[in-house]
Amino acid sequence: MSELPQDRSESDPFDAIVEAETGRDPDLAVIEAGSRTLRTQGGAPQSDIPGRPDDPETDKALREVETELASRWGETKLEPSVARIAALMDVLGEPQRAYPSIHITGTNGKTSTARMIEALLGAFDLRTGRYTSPHVQSITERISLDGAAIPAERFVETYRDIQPYVEMVDAQQEFRLSFFEVLTGMAYAAFADAPVDVAVVEVGMGGSWDATNVIDGDVAVVTPIDLDHTDRLGGTPGEIAKEKAGIVKPGATVILAQQPVDAAQVLLKKSVEVDAAVAREGLEFGVVSRQVAVGGQLLTLRGLGGEYEEVYLPLHGAYQAHNAGVALAAVEAFFGVGSQRPEPLDLDTVRKAFASVASPGRLEIVRRSPTVVLDAAHNPAGARATAEAVQEVFDFSRLIGVVGASGDKNVRGLLEAFEPIFTEVVVTQNSSHRAMDADALAAIAVEVFGDDRVQVEPRLDDALEAAITLAEEEAEYAGGGVLVTGSVITVGEARLLLGGN
Repeated sequence: MSELPQDRSESDPFDAIVEAETGRDPDLAVIEAGSRTLRTQGGAPQSDIPGRPDDPETDKALREVETELASRWGETKLEPSVARIAALMDVLGEPQRAYPSIHITGTNGKTSTARMIEALLGAFDLRTGRYTSPHVQSITERISLDGAAIPAERFVETYRDIQPYVEMVDAQQEFRLSFFEVLTGMAYAAFADAPVDVAVVEVGMGGSWDATNVIDGDVAVVTPIDLDHTDRLGGTPGEIAKEKAGIVKPGATVILAQQPVDAAQVLLKKSVEVDAAVAREGLEFGVVSRQVAVGGQLLTLRGLGGEYEEVYLPLHGAYQAHNAGVALAAVEAFFGVGSQRPEPLDLDTVRKAFASVASPGRLEIVRRSPTVVLDAAHNPAGARATAEAVQEVFDFSRLIGVVGASGDKNVRGLLEAFEPIFTEVVVTQNSSHRAMDADALAAIAVEVFGDDRVQVEPRLDDALEAAITLAEEEAEYAGGGVLVTGSVITVGEARLLLGGN
C-alpha cells in the first residue's frame, strides 16, 4: 500500500514505539480581554505573538478590517461547499497554484505540527507561508511569512487589494463569503505576492469542503483523528476521516499520524483510490525514544531516510514528540526523502529547526510562584494528553484547575480527563457567545469532582485570582500550581490577563 521504503526487520525495536497517544488541538482563539490589572500578573509570555500595532493609524485601519470581517459568517457557521472560495480564487487568478503546499488536517495537533514543518522548511532556506487558525492576540497571526505574522500594514493592504473581488463574488453567490473564506483568500494571495517557496496550510474544519481545500497539497498530513465537531463531521473516527480524507489528492504523499483503526482504514482506502503514497507513524516513521529535558524533551526520531538522534524540542508532552515525528516525515516527503533520494536530511539543520519551535498556549508557563500553566485542550482526547504531560513534566503537590468551556463540546469527558490531577477546580466562562454558562458547567463539575472540590467564579479574572489563592495555600515553596484550560478562548483571554501584549 505504501510506495515508500519499508526495510524494517521484524526484530527492529522500532515496532514497540508510539505507545503514547497523540491527542489535542493546541489552537488558540481570537480574544481581546479587558485592561484590569491582576495581582496575578507575572510578565508577558515569551513567544512570537504580536500585540496591537503601535502606530494609531495602523491600529485604526486594522480594527476597521477586523470589523468588516466580523460582519460575515463566523467560523462556527458553515455551509459545506467550496464553490464560493473557488470563485474567489478564479477572479484572483488562482494564486494558490503559484507555489507547492503541505496541507494539514486532523482533530488534534494541527497547529503545532504546522509550526514544526514551517521551522524545518525555513531551516533549509525555503521561504515559507503558514496559514493557521484561530489566533491568540492578533488576527495577523493567521498569515505568517518566514515564521512571523505578517505586519498589520500588510494585512490591511492584502485585505483592501482583494476586497473588490470579494464583493464581486458576494454578489454572484447565494451566500456571502464567510470570515474564514475571506481570510483564506487573503492568505493565498499574500503567499503568491511574497512569493513563498512553499505554503503550510492548516484546514479550518474537516477537509473536503473546508475553504483551504482549493489547493492540491504535494504532501497531505493527517494528525490524530478523534471525536470533535461530531454534529458536523460524524459520530465516529471513521465517519470523521471520510471528510478529512478530502485533502488527499492524486499523486500526493500522505503522512498519517497514529489513527483509530476505522479512521486509518478510510484514509488508506482514499490514498489507494487516488494513487497517493503513504507513510504511517509506527511503520515508516515515528518516535524511537524521548527523554524529559530542561524546558522540553530530547528525541530520537525515525524518519523516512533514517534516524535523527539528539533532537531537542522545547515543548512538553509525548504528543508533541509525536507531532515532531509527523512534521519531520512531512518535510522529508516534500524533499523526496525515501522515494527520490535515499539520504536523510542534514541532522544539524534538523536539530536547529526543532530547537527553535515555539507553541503558545501549549503547556505554556506564564507565571511563577505559584506556577500558572496555560493549555488549550478542549476535547477529551486533548485533555487526556495534557493531563499525562502535566504529570510527566511538573511535580505539583496541589494543582488547581481553571476551566472555561464551550457549550458545544464534550464537557463531561473533558472534566473526567482532568479529575485525577486537579485537587480542586474553579469553573468560569469566557467572553465568547459560545461559552458554557459557569453555573451549568459547575453542575457537571460537581458530578465529576464532588461539591467540595468545585468553586464557581463567572468572571475569568476572579477565577484566576481564586485559583492562585488556592494554590498558594500550600505555602510559598510547597509546589502548588494552576492549569488554565477547557477552551481556546479561555486560554487566550487568560494569557492577556496574565501579562500578554
